[in-house]
Formats: sequence, C-alpha cells, structure tokens
Amino acid sequence: MKEAILIRGARENNLKNISLSIPRNRLVVLTGPSGSGKSTLAMDTLQKECQRQYMESMGMVTDSISKPKVDSIAGLSPSISVGQHVTNRNPRSTVGTVTDIYSYLRLLYAKLGERPCPSCGATVPPSFEETGGLSEEDEASGQPQYVRCPSCAAELPKLTMGHFSFNKPEGACGTCDGLGSVASPNLEAVFDEELSLRGGCVTFWYESLIDYHNSILQAAAKHYGFVFDPDQPLKEYGQIQRDLLFYGVESEAFLRHFPNVQPPKTVSRGKFEGVVTSLWRRYLEKDGDPNGSASVGAFFRQQMCTGCQGTKLNKESRQVTVRGASIAEVSSWSLDDVLAWLNGLPGSLPPAGRELLEPVLNDLPERLRRVIDVGLGYLSLHRQTVTLSGGEAQRIRLASLLGSGLTGVLYILDEPSAGLHPRDTEGLIHVLKQLRDLGNTVLVIEHDVEVMRAADHVIDMGPGAGAMGGTVVGEGPLEALKLCESSVTGAYLRDESRLVPGRVRRRGNGSFLTIRDAHARNLKHITVSFPLGCLISVTGVSGSGKSTLLFDLLAPDGQSGKREGCGEITGLEHIGNWITVDQSPLGRMQRSNIATYTEVFTLIRNLFASLPEAKRSKLTSKHFSFNTPGGRCENCQGLGVLSLHMHFLPNLEVKCPACRGRRFQDDVLRITYKGYTISDLLDMTVQESLSVLKDQDKMSRTIELLCEVGLGYLQWGQSVTTLSGGEGQRIKLAKELSKKTKTHTLYLLDEPTTGLHPGDVRQLLVLLNKLVDAGHTVMVVEHNVDVIRESDWVVDLGPEGGEAGGSLVASGTPEEVAACEASHTGRFLRQALRL
Repeated sequence: MKEAILIRGARENNLKNISLSIPRNRLVVLTGPSGSGKSTLAMDTLQKECQRQYMESMGMVTDSISKPKVDSIAGLSPSISVGQHVTNRNPRSTVGTVTDIYSYLRLLYAKLGERPCPSCGATVPPSFEETGGLSEEDEASGQPQYVRCPSCAAELPKLTMGHFSFNKPEGACGTCDGLGSVASPNLEAVFDEELSLRGGCVTFWYESLIDYHNSILQAAAKHYGFVFDPDQPLKEYGQIQRDLLFYGVESEAFLRHFPNVQPPKTVSRGKFEGVVTSLWRRYLEKDGDPNGSASVGAFFRQQMCTGCQGTKLNKESRQVTVRGASIAEVSSWSLDDVLAWLNGLPGSLPPAGRELLEPVLNDLPERLRRVIDVGLGYLSLHRQTVTLSGGEAQRIRLASLLGSGLTGVLYILDEPSAGLHPRDTEGLIHVLKQLRDLGNTVLVIEHDVEVMRAADHVIDMGPGAGAMGGTVVGEGPLEALKLCESSVTGAYLRDESRLVPGRVRRRGNGSFLTIRDAHARNLKHITVSFPLGCLISVTGVSGSGKSTLLFDLLAPDGQSGKREGCGEITGLEHIGNWITVDQSPLGRMQRSNIATYTEVFTLIRNLFASLPEAKRSKLTSKHFSFNTPGGRCENCQGLGVLSLHMHFLPNLEVKCPACRGRRFQDDVLRITYKGYTISDLLDMTVQESLSVLKDQDKMSRTIELLCEVGLGYLQWGQSVTTLSGGEGQRIKLAKELSKKTKTHTLYLLDEPTTGLHPGDVRQLLVLLNKLVDAGHTVMVVEHNVDVIRESDWVVDLGPEGGEAGGSLVASGTPEEVAACEASHTGRFLRQALRL
C-alpha cells in the first residue's frame, strides 16, 4: 500500500495547480485563513474523487459525474466526511436515538424492569428466563406474553422494548403523542386586534393574499346571510365573524351558529379554512417541528406536556424502575451520570440477569465513553438533535464512527473543535488519535492551535483568501511553520509570544444590566451583572449555561424585564436597540444565496436593468432574477446546477448543460456592466467584486462590512445552506451593521469566531472593538482564548457542564478571572496572559 496520498495539479475553485503528498495513517491538519482553499482541497477535490472512484469501481458512474479539476490523485482509500450541518431536523430525534444508547436502555428496562402491580401495589420483579433474542424484531414476532404478580396473581403484559419507546403507542404519552411538549397557537402574534382585515389584522397576510381571502370570506358571509366588513377593526367583530375568520366554515366553533346550513363545497362559494385551522394543518404537516417552517413555527408556543412532564412516556412506562431509577429519569441525566449509574448496575443483578445481558452491559458503557471523550458528557439522552450546535452534532457522529472499527479509511473532518472549551479539546484529540491508531488516515480542517500541535503533519494553505489563496505555503510539524515567512499560521505563532503587557480595560459607561435569580435549565439561582459600554465574554465549558443565560433569558422580548427562568432583569432602560446574532441556519432553501440574503442582489438587478442596453432590449429587473421565470434558464430554474440522485450516496450536483452553470438565458447575459455579466458577478467573491462595484455606495458599504467580518472569500452566488454556523453568524452581523443606529445598541453574539483562522480572529476583534468604541455593548459567548483575553469583562460559568454547571464561577476583568483557581477558563487565561 502506498505510504501517501499523492495529489498532482489540483485546480478546483481557487487552487493554483497545487501538488502535495498527504501521509497515510497519520493525523493530518489542514489549516490556513478562511477561504484559502482548505475545504476545496479536502471536500471538493479529495472527497469527491474518492466518491467518484468508488462509484466507478461499482459500475455506477455516468458522464454527469465530473472528475474534479486535478491531474491525478494516487493512493486513495474509501472516505467518510463528517461536516457540521445538522441534517436530522425531526423533533423526535434525540441524542439517545441517534447514538443507539436509548435503544440499549430500552432493552435493559424491558429485561430488568421492576414495576408496581396495578391491582395490589406490590412490586413485580423481572423474569430472567431466556425467551429468544434480545432485539425488538424478536419481540414483535410472537404473540403478546404475560407475567403474574407474585402477591395477587394478577396478569400483567410482559414488558417489551416498545413500552419504553416514545415513538410507539404502547410507550408514548397519550397527551402529546410522545413529543414531550404541546403546542398552542400564539394568537397575539397571528392577529392584531386594532386593525381591520384590509388593514392587516392577520399579521402574515400580504396585500394580494388579503384580497384573495377577503373574496372567499365575502362569499361565505353571503352563503350564511350575514355581513362581513373588511374595514372593521378585529376587536369589534361579532362571535360569528370571529369564528369564521379564526376557524373556518367546517369548524365546530362556526357550525354551532348555523346547525341547519350545509357548508359551501367550493372556495368560490365561500369554503374558507380559517386562519388558525390553516396554521394547525401546516404545523402538523411538519410533524410538530417548531423549526420546520419559519412561517408557521413562529406562531406557536411550545409548553411542556402536563400528562408526562416532558418525559414523552406514559404513566405505566414511567413507573418501571431499574436500580431505583425510571428510564425517563435516566434520560434526563447527563451522560456522565448515566455512565456512573451503569457502572454500578452489574453488581446489583443476580447471576442470571448478568449472564443474559452481558453483551449489553459490556457494549453500552463503551458507547457512552466514546461520546463523553469528545467533550459531550454534559448532554442528556433526551436532548433533541435539532437543538445541537454544528460542532456537537459532528462530535456525536465522530463518536459513532469510532465504534465502527473500520480501518484503511480516509476520514475528512470539518473543524471538530468548533464550540469546544479548550479543556475539552484534549478529549477530542484523544479520539482523533484513536481513529488514526485503528489504521486510518484522519484529515482535519482545523484552526485550533492545540489540535495542530497534536497532529503528525500540518498543511498550511494561503497566503490569503479567495484569489489570494489556493497555494500550499508550508507543511510539516507545527514548529516548522514558524520558520516559514509566507505562512499566516506561522506568523500568528511567531506573534503569539509578543504579548503587549499592561493593556487598559474599558470600564464601561457606568450603567449595568443585571439578571437576578437566574434559574432556567441548569442555572443555580445566580445573579449576574454586565457593565454596559464594554466587550464582554461569557465563558465556561460546554453545557455550563452560557447560551441559557444570554439567549434564553436576556435575548427574548427586548425591553420587557420579566422573563420565565429568572427573577427580573434590571438596566434594560439603558439599551435603545437589541441585535441578537446566533448560529441558527440562515435558511434551508438552496435558492437563497449570499447576494439575496444580504439584499445586494436586488441592487445588482436594478443596476443591470438601468443600463441603456437593457432598456433597449426591454429587460426589467425581473429578467435579471434567477427566482422568477423570464430571464432565467428554465432547465435548472436559475440554479445553474441539477441534482443527480445517487441511490445510497448523497445527491450529487452537476452543472446545468443548458446554461452551462450561468443561470440565465443568452439575451440576459448579453448585458454587461464594466465588461461583466450578472452571472460573472454571482461567480465573483465578495472581495473581488469590490473593485467592480466600489462606485455603488449602497453595495460597497455592505461589501466592505463582509470583508471586515472575514467573509471576503465567499462567492455571491454561494447557497446559504453551505455556510457554517460561524459564517452564517458573521453574515447576519454584517447585515445588521449595515443598518446605521444612533441609540445604544446591545449586540449578543454566539461564538462569532467559529470557523475563523487565529489571524482572522484579530480582524474580527478590531470590528467588535470599533462597535464598543462607538458607545455600544458587545456580549459574546466564546471559547476562543484570544477573544476572552482581549475582553474588558468576563463572566465565567461552570464549573462543569449539565447539572454540575450553572454556577457563577468568576466575574471581572480577564486578570481577575485568571486568578480564580476554580475556573477552567482561568487556567487557560493565565497561560494566555503570561501570569
């Protein structure tokens, strides 16, 4: 077998005809500034060619699957890539289900569970008789079985794995169908009582939709013989008009007014569904996913189910215990606590039980340890996967891969340290080395210096982003990069030791924002004060309560001081404007790209439509849109690519053969601005477009801001679905910064350094400091020691994650937090500050 993967002449995207050798069976880190070509080399070249060769070997290749732009790649293995995108958005999917740990637990409870007899209350012990296999399928194949209560001889159904599944009728809570929460429409968000129908009393109806629904409502009113006035304020509606608008003609609420009248059969005759009824239907079509549709989920409140108290299981299943705990209780514990409970389980079992469940009792703790080793011991089994960050989702997948035992595989990982406290990076490095030691090649795109130090080989891309990148500027051990003059990573390492002593911390404007008695989730009734007019970092290990404090308590409802989960918030009167920038996805529509999201594309379309040549050809701004018919290529509907179904592999995107990836028809592409077509602009990076659009004031301001937040390397036409959480957050930040504000603004940011090279972090710090110097307050949830070190004030939570977190460990300047022995963040700050 070859000792290295040899790449010759890679030219994909911005790669400059590079050739390099990647050692096999080693831990290799690919680093460099954002946009320098790391992902292009790893994902678009290596991973794509691995897939292509694998498919070709199976005789499944077609002409549509293009070879990446590379002369040759030798020494490839089957590859597995682990990205940061949370693909499973099913609200029923939990940490326990995706890791299979919950399935093992269900088996333990089915075989070992004790329960009270419903007839006499005596405890019914487990039976350790061997009755076939241990799988769910074995249970499902036979007839229902029963056991007898030893006290009163009452017959009880034998426990199966299904009794502990919240996705099956025998285990799920009947009130919430196993979701753990019940939704109710937020009528205050749906309707504005002060407005009329024509004035917009239904908050999400736009003008043409109001006219359309008004015609149906008028037909319904005529059918039933009453007046429906579209200009009357909603608060003055009678009960009949209100029930019609809210619930529709086929609802019980409306039918009670006209019990003897048949509802209209068609829309034209007045078959109106009802605003609330329509929202419910659309909500349920998403399987109750509050994030499934932004246009629907926003109008529902989620409340804990009173039937099961959020446990998702029915009463009978919750009464079954093993070693004194129900499966619902175990699911709510942190994984660290579950492991401790499991380790004590074999000693409490009779020999027959230990023998029957020996495979499970051996395998389950090992599965838990793998997830804990990647720094996720604070998670609970019932945590929904949709609430995980990209880094958390990636590390869960990494833990699962470690259990597969595969060898000879090329693993490609995209920043697995994202969202990880420096203390937990050691556990991640241990897992990466385990994957390597199994006989695999582990290629990691990474910016964390500790991961670089642990690597066998570091490849540094650069020297800049976009057109300024795409070359290998250095490779070898990390220390060797320090000697490389053209290496940005080497430059950062050389500068790292030149710390400016005695920096001056800003003291703020004298006002404070204080959260009193915070007790949401794992917060331990803490009171935290933030000095306004400062750069503030909220720190702590993963799961310590940082996001709960800032985004669940401080962010919602703007100026209202009352929040669920804390006593009160004081000092809100000092803040004029709130801007919250978290890492939630920008959108899931492939059509939404950087240009459309930042609203620059509207300006570009108007610019092209105003050109003399466009006017002579009678082309309007609509013709320059790839989202509407007119000027776009209809073969790909303006996307420039077609999706190719790949059976059991992820779908592959291929260039549209009709427009050759240019999105538009030829008559639109004949219009140029400074020699560039609208397609050329969409294919440009943000940085490259600055020289073309610098005389367009509105556009150039947004372009400069995107470059300032380190995103100049992104292409305007790049889909927002491909962005990492950190990139998405910085785009939101740039979009908000383009709106000028004169009042004191509070910026709440969630790990803005995610995906940034250490050199780019300094650029972001310049921007954040500009905001503070302009009189605003910036609060960041952050793990990056460089940002924490440069902050004026630090609030450190912990000391651990989950139930062992939620306390205020330290608060003050970075120097004061560094002096706190109990603070994990303080330990790393002491090193960073050379204390």
